[in-house]
Amino acid sequence: MRIPRSFTCGALVIAAILFSLFTLPTRLAAADESAQFILTPKPGPEPKINGPKVYGARPGHPFLYRIPCTGLRPLQFSVEGLPASLHLDAGTGIISGTAPQSAGEYPLTLHASNARGSSTRLFKLVVGEALALTPPMGWNDWYTYYDRITEKVVRDAADSMIASGMADFGYQYINIDDCWMRKPGAKEPALAGPTRSADGTILPNGRFPDLPGLTAYIHARGLKAGIYTSPGPLTCGGFEGAYRHEQADARQFADWGFDFLKYDWCSYGKAAPPKSREDYVRPYRLMGGILDKLDRDVVFNLCQYGMSQVWEWGASVSGNAWRTTGDLGAEKAKALPGFYQIGFANAEHFANAGPGHWNDPDYILIGVIGDAFHSERDVPPERTSLTPDEQYSYMSMWSLMASPLFFSGDMSQLDPFTLNVLCNSEVIDIDQDVLAKQARIVRKNPREFILAKPLEDGELAVGLFNLARTKAPLTVSWADLGLAGSYRLRDVWRQRDAGVESHAVTATVDPHGVAFFRLTPVH
Repeated sequence: MRIPRSFTCGALVIAAILFSLFTLPTRLAAADESAQFILTPKPGPEPKINGPKVYGARPGHPFLYRIPCTGLRPLQFSVEGLPASLHLDAGTGIISGTAPQSAGEYPLTLHASNARGSSTRLFKLVVGEALALTPPMGWNDWYTYYDRITEKVVRDAADSMIASGMADFGYQYINIDDCWMRKPGAKEPALAGPTRSADGTILPNGRFPDLPGLTAYIHARGLKAGIYTSPGPLTCGGFEGAYRHEQADARQFADWGFDFLKYDWCSYGKAAPPKSREDYVRPYRLMGGILDKLDRDVVFNLCQYGMSQVWEWGASVSGNAWRTTGDLGAEKAKALPGFYQIGFANAEHFANAGPGHWNDPDYILIGVIGDAFHSERDVPPERTSLTPDEQYSYMSMWSLMASPLFFSGDMSQLDPFTLNVLCNSEVIDIDQDVLAKQARIVRKNPREFILAKPLEDGELAVGLFNLARTKAPLTVSWADLGLAGSYRLRDVWRQRDAGVESHAVTATVDPHGVAFFRLTPVH
């Protein structure tokens, strides 16, 4: 809305008040609508340890893990079987030190207690070459900040991950995306200047004055830090890439203290036009081999949009996760919101996922997010247009597909509904299940989409997604699921038992909604 110059400050104030009064009922109604759709019960005051049951680390490398645990603070932590090279801070639950030099499995028992009770969880530390034995979880700035990201925003996001309770459910990575480097030809002083020092060391731009200090800040909270670059001369945003500086840049990232690398194809195709699969593989094999030799664990995320069937070779170049499609934020809604099309495509590759190697359908875009279609505009992020049911479907689908769970919304504007979607321990447990299987497609047609994910101990997770615009009954039979006998059903969103069935799972599902169950055999 354009405001005439003749408006006085007083008139502006009156106009703002009138606008607020007229829009307040709508905003309150929207908040109330989200509130009434909250399904996840709030965690109780008693301790409950969450997070993965298995965790990979490389021998002799720096180690950091914050035990995810809900419950009334202060909490007191202890660990049985902790190797001598590791130390536990009993007040924070942060385990730090150096991974054991000897490869092998180290069974641990995690304990947490407070004035209201105690919690125990078995945890296996696997020391070897494999990282990300369950899908990584965290936050990435891209879909909120784009080329306007700053060090302060990243620090604040780390604080929000602790304060919001997200870290208590297993979210641990705070990842910087594009635009932290200097930009060739930039006119803005903060982004301009030489992109590298005389010896070839990559230089951060003025918005990131202290990257080692930033990673130390993140690590002090028991969280991990991620960074981004491209194998091309320039990143997607036109900033300095790693082309012909791969070894030096990877070493610099490790020296700065980063634990995760997103490697985005961007301009590489112009520098080295691909003519065969080997041409697509080469830059990722090069960087994967470099990361393998670092004296720091760095999770390797291949971002190249599914080209040349990356799910078939991503693991062979030491990739821990690989994007299977284009950017979700740029996927325009058709009959269904864009995340469905991305999810449908990603679900086809269920056979290629496994421990340390995950299909990545991109980030979770709920809550308050930026506009990916106009990322160049410096406008405030806005609340997602997805309905509550669609947001439950989104998170359910990602969990069933054993996807990396990275929220890319505004961490400073987390609300109860968004946190209820992101922070359901039973939904996350299915994503993090130690069997490390991605759900297979049981059935897909214009009306329904059904996924089934095998879990440890013979259990099964099943999602019944209603793709129609009207409420509908959905059913999946034991024959469809390959089951026999009786199973106890658990509604994981509501965290309550839903009876025992011996033939089928049936539920009436809201438009674009989901019924999400965990099935446990009854012996």
